[in-house]
Amino acid sequence: MTDDRLLSGVGVSPGVAMGPAVIVHWSLPDVPHRIVPASGVAKELKRLREAAAVVRDSLEHLKERTRQRVGPEEARIFDAQILMVQDEDFLKSVEALIKENQLAAERAFEFKALEMRALWARSSSDRLRDRLADLSSIQVRMLRHLLGESIEMLLSKTDGPAIIVTRELTPGLTIQFDREQVAGFASIEGTRASHAAILARSLGIPCVMGLMSGIDQVESGTQVILDGTQGTLMLKPTREETREAKGRERRRRALERVLQRELTQPAVTADGADILLLGNVDLPEELESAAQHGAEGVGLVRTEFLMVGRTSLPSEDEQANYFERLARRFEGKPVVIRSYDLGGDKFPAAFRPPPEPNPFLGWRAIRVCLDQPEMFITQLRALLRARLKGDIRLMLPLIIQVEEVLETRELVAEAAKQLASARIPHAKDLPIGVMIETPAAALIVDQLAEHSDFVSVGSNDLTQYTLAVDRGNARLSERFNALHPAVLRLLQQVVTAADAAGIPASVCGEMASDPISAFLLLGLGYRTLSVAPPALPLLRWLVRQVRLAGAKRAAKAALKAKTTADATAALHEGIAEFVNLRVLEAGRLPRGKRQTSFKP
Repeated sequence: MTDDRLLSGVGVSPGVAMGPAVIVHWSLPDVPHRIVPASGVAKELKRLREAAAVVRDSLEHLKERTRQRVGPEEARIFDAQILMVQDEDFLKSVEALIKENQLAAERAFEFKALEMRALWARSSSDRLRDRLADLSSIQVRMLRHLLGESIEMLLSKTDGPAIIVTRELTPGLTIQFDREQVAGFASIEGTRASHAAILARSLGIPCVMGLMSGIDQVESGTQVILDGTQGTLMLKPTREETREAKGRERRRRALERVLQRELTQPAVTADGADILLLGNVDLPEELESAAQHGAEGVGLVRTEFLMVGRTSLPSEDEQANYFERLARRFEGKPVVIRSYDLGGDKFPAAFRPPPEPNPFLGWRAIRVCLDQPEMFITQLRALLRARLKGDIRLMLPLIIQVEEVLETRELVAEAAKQLASARIPHAKDLPIGVMIETPAAALIVDQLAEHSDFVSVGSNDLTQYTLAVDRGNARLSERFNALHPAVLRLLQQVVTAADAAGIPASVCGEMASDPISAFLLLGLGYRTLSVAPPALPLLRWLVRQVRLAGAKRAAKAALKAKTTADATAALHEGIAEFVNLRVLEAGRLPRGKRQTSFKP
């Protein structure tokens, strides 16, 4: 029987918090349609610029507050919003609307912001949804100011540690409260990669996002238990539920202490198999996080940040310097650079691609790079230069045919020729691997392996494209499950073909960071796993607990399963030989994975 008091979302910052809920209405105001006389246009233009300056100053204040409370890296989260509110192209488009239609500043700003929101909202990308959160924050601040309302009036005051509940948690709201005021955060919108989630983790405050249903039941003053590990919000808990939640938190903290001690231990299974654990890096500031969490290299460096939000393409020197920085930080260890995965939501301002009805199945990733060889060769030249400083490797996204790998190799040869002609020092070779993200790539992986130095499974996209389930659609979250029999067969096919070709196979993505799925991957034969840095300590601990022989048995049973539930059960039974596994009350996470608690 389903308990209506238990609301399920996505845990984005671990820990258990208890206390009264406080509803914070951080939302867009109703903006009246107001026309001004021609003589009033100049005043509206002035009001717009003054509002932008005030909002910019308030964001600078929040940035400084974050720097003092958390640190300089987390403070940079506000840079995107500060740049947005000062964006001259956007402000000039608002001014043009004011001049042409004699609109009040707030109405013109709302129109243009809604246009931008509609453009971005078509994407299912986490990255673009994060930018939408930044846009929403700017909208609220700008419109409230233009309407003469104080932002501080929107923030409920709390008498003690409370659970802040809101529709959309922004970085500004996250940092606005003192630690004594807030015990946890809960929101309807948001993702694990959102800026607010990053801040919550940095502050050590439990947080749950994606509470799509039942949140309207929550009223200010309602006693709740928020579990940022499970991703749940329990309303009106009983004494027994409160006692059990406190026990979960004690166990979580005990495990964290164990994981901290494990960081210096080798990632070797109980029966002596070496496993290579790498980190995924989105931004330069995540380099230290990867190193601190015990990464033995970087399995996925996303390079899109070098392009997005710019009006010009990054230079060869700029890219080479960044890649060399990566190589030096992980000296002697592999650093896998993914070529530009542009397209969908990630086209820089320098590009003006034609509109596409389905951009995520359109002109993107390797297709853009091969169609824009001058841009791609610049990146390849930078990689060849940086490889002199360390073990730099290239990985190609969204490969679906052998010809794409062969064309890339020709461009690498051309890049090396250009560098030699210019007498610029560079490496003689550049290892090239492919990402296996589609059924097409998985089914011809034996052919791809003939021309590749390694393969790496992008588990999120492979699951999405295999199951035809949008991974960002909360309504379909139960169907997005990497333990589906079809996905398991493709995973086995990839590692089998890689072994036959004598090249390494790895998995990068959320699947490798889930303990049950990681146990499966070890059993299938994967010996390299690359995950977000915070997931590395638990993964290292898990590797050291299990035996490869047991993982193989469990993986074999899972492959024989006819349903996702049966595959999951087989893996639970297998891992229980090595880990004290306790199934928690919620029973299942979104995407169908069981919730588990691992006790050392």
